[in-house]
Amino acid sequence: MAEDQDKSQKTEDPSAKRLADAREKGDGVKSQEVTNWLALGTATLVLVAFGPGMATRIGQDLKVFLAEPDSFDLSGGGATLAGQLLIKIGMAMALPILLLVAGGLGGNLLQQKPTFNPSKLAIKLDKLSPVNGLKRMFGATAWVNLIKSMIKFVVIGTICYAVLWPQRHALSQLIQTDLVGTLPITLKLAMKLMIAILAALALMAVLDYAFQHHEFMKRNKMTKQEVKDEHRQMEGDPLIKNKIRQIRMEKARQRMMAKVPEATVIIANPTHFAIALKYESGKMLAPVCLAKGVDAVALRIRQLAEEHKIPVVENPPLARALYATVELDQEVPPEHYKAVAAVIGYVMRLKRSYSWQ
Repeated sequence: MAEDQDKSQKTEDPSAKRLADAREKGDGVKSQEVTNWLALGTATLVLVAFGPGMATRIGQDLKVFLAEPDSFDLSGGGATLAGQLLIKIGMAMALPILLLVAGGLGGNLLQQKPTFNPSKLAIKLDKLSPVNGLKRMFGATAWVNLIKSMIKFVVIGTICYAVLWPQRHALSQLIQTDLVGTLPITLKLAMKLMIAILAALALMAVLDYAFQHHEFMKRNKMTKQEVKDEHRQMEGDPLIKNKIRQIRMEKARQRMMAKVPEATVIIANPTHFAIALKYESGKMLAPVCLAKGVDAVALRIRQLAEEHKIPVVENPPLARALYATVELDQEVPPEHYKAVAAVIGYVMRLKRSYSWQ
């Protein structure tokens, strides 16, 4: 019941990470019908490409074996004679066999890259359970495989009948044909039969791959909580991210406030904006913004200015304009040079008047 309930809660499509993790564990989309079709296709190509040559060569070897047995070395007995014949046939079929093996392996590799998962080697007690064994035997997958086998049996049987029945008279005459003469006829029929079967099973391979893909996606469906947990794992917990952001902002504010005592003047709106500017004649082309803020931050900037005897000039339009256009540690934009120069000049005159007093 708990397992069924857990499955019912898996309503979300699997994420890319979940699918990648599944493939790393050896669980992927793998259709045996596709593998079989590719192997059969390779066998058909081998038969078309190498069949006539193999038939001719094997036929020649068999002809020599049957018509000229005295040409074989019989000093080692019958085993030596059979061995010589097998070597010749094996040499004729070596390349086609290698291609067949490559086709079989390629069918698996094209669908799923090879992975090594040690957990697959571990002994799982649930596989020894008779109950689980019965579930596997009579489960949905077992029924699908049974239906596929029955369909393939019917399809292949029908194709064999359709291809071979019209040739029944020619096949009956093979009894009267010598062994060497039967090879080209048999090869021709085998090629027709394999091509017909290959064409018929192509649709089954496509449908089975689509079914296996559906099952793979279904196996890896996620609950809403799993989606949230994965998102938090990849992106970080929003609460933690907000806390980190707040800490960074606070540290940046502290560094900014530490520069306020170096300011030449504070340009302020009486209650909302405050901009701390620094200017050193002969060293700077234009004043630089050391700090800026609104509301509570602006109030703190003004408090620090009072503590360090830095002039505060109230100019609401200029304060708002500078707050919107100048960033920290940047020079004042050229369009504000004239207004800022007037403020700096005013501050400089104030400092000179205080020094004379």
